[in-house]
Amino acid sequence: MIFLQNISYRFPNRDLLFNHINVTIPTSSKTALVGSNGMGKSTLLKIIANEIQPLEGNLHIEGNLYHVPQMFGNFNHLTIAESLKIDQKLNALQKISSGEVDDIYFDILNDDWDIEDRCQMALQYWQLENLDLNQKLQGLSGGQKTKVFLAGLQIHQPDIILLDEPTNHLDLEGRSLLYDYIAKTSATIVIVSHDRTLLNLVDTIYELSNQGISTYGGNFDFYVEQKEIEEEALHHDIHAKERALKKAKEKERETLERKQKLDARGKKKQEKSGVARIMMNTLRNNAEKNTSKLKNIHAEKISDLSAGLRGLRSSVKNTEQMKVNFNDSDLHTGKILVTADDINFRYHEKLLWTKNLDLEIRSGDRICVKGPNGSGKTTLIKLLIGDLDTSIGTISRTDFNSIYIDQEYSLIAQEATIYEFAQRFNDNALQESEVKTILSRFLFGKETWDKKGEMLSGGERLRLLLCGLSISNKAPDIIVLDEPTNNLDLQNVEILTNSIKDYKGTLLVISHDEIFLDEIGIQSEIVLD
Repeated sequence: MIFLQNISYRFPNRDLLFNHINVTIPTSSKTALVGSNGMGKSTLLKIIANEIQPLEGNLHIEGNLYHVPQMFGNFNHLTIAESLKIDQKLNALQKISSGEVDDIYFDILNDDWDIEDRCQMALQYWQLENLDLNQKLQGLSGGQKTKVFLAGLQIHQPDIILLDEPTNHLDLEGRSLLYDYIAKTSATIVIVSHDRTLLNLVDTIYELSNQGISTYGGNFDFYVEQKEIEEEALHHDIHAKERALKKAKEKERETLERKQKLDARGKKKQEKSGVARIMMNTLRNNAEKNTSKLKNIHAEKISDLSAGLRGLRSSVKNTEQMKVNFNDSDLHTGKILVTADDINFRYHEKLLWTKNLDLEIRSGDRICVKGPNGSGKTTLIKLLIGDLDTSIGTISRTDFNSIYIDQEYSLIAQEATIYEFAQRFNDNALQESEVKTILSRFLFGKETWDKKGEMLSGGERLRLLLCGLSISNKAPDIIVLDEPTNNLDLQNVEILTNSIKDYKGTLLVISHDEIFLDEIGIQSEIVLD
């Protein structure tokens, strides 16, 4: 069991990240933590793992815990055994097996006599049997590093498992192995992920937001259904509040008009009656005070309604307003853009593919390039669009313009400001005010325009790139997406999906996210081995 009571956390010299979080995660439950980037999901996992301390609150954990982090850079200098914290046990077992009987080795081993066998079985399960436990993590790919830490699940056999974006670097086969493990294990699991297939394996969703943490008793599909119901109720509340505000303003106008008419009629009557001037002034002052009081009463009511309406509107999802209205490509559908004959690429003096490739890409095609990690998916894409030259075979291309979007959104210049980057796409000579209006539509307010690219998160980079495409006069003939969803939260995946669905040009995609591929309408596959 995991029990969090009044957990708060603040980064040094920053605002409060979250405040008074209360969560109870039952034993053997499978849960996921979702929310926008920056809400503190990974931070909360680290607090549960006792890697960082909260500002305040109580944490109670029942059972031994294992954490698979999102980033592995600080482990690069360690061997596989050291990163899995089994190096001392393996060394102790080796010493004992060679005849050394010092008590310290028996204490370290702690009767874990099958540790070596479990290591081999775990590496084999995660298809790492060719790796040496004594080699450094530095030379491994992102997918291999992830699998190393996942192998720790079978090695340590924990009661509680924390997984932070575990599928980011996994190929389809690696993901399948993880899905199978999650489905079968009886351990308590907490997952942070945007992988919707993985999220559908859990039985509870916790949503972390500015309002705190909310619980949804079901998998991700159930969570989406509930959010849609909440969104519908929110829109209903907004319409009701808008009607109430309109009515309040009409009531204010009618009341003031009636009061002014009554005051004017009273004044005429008093003048005819010959009321003394000093009394007339007193009556006029009283009337003005009453009018001012009425205005304050109505102004307060209107202010309260307006504030409530602003609060409701701020909660509305803004994915639709960030949709890119792509212009159609000048290339007619079906035109042959790329023809590859008998191609291959030499990498470290060795051909990348066991069999040379023959390919044809036509305008309007939606193609996904699939294959295990290291199979050359990105290399093939770069060959097709002309960023690399073949080692064997030929590629012929017609004239086309393309844009290459990788998972780091590295098209965003590090030193350029948000406004400067947006202007680079202004090939239609839009007025400055028009560019700034589009920036605002993609949630880049005036206070962000001087922010440099190097300071942007993955979601912000995506929004800025889509903003640039909205500013541009012409859609690219080919859009290449290379693992575009890896560093995005669920809302930004939705923004990207909504934009790409209506694009009429040619789409080349590398992704292991099957739901994303289905939603953007992939028509065919190139499968590498």
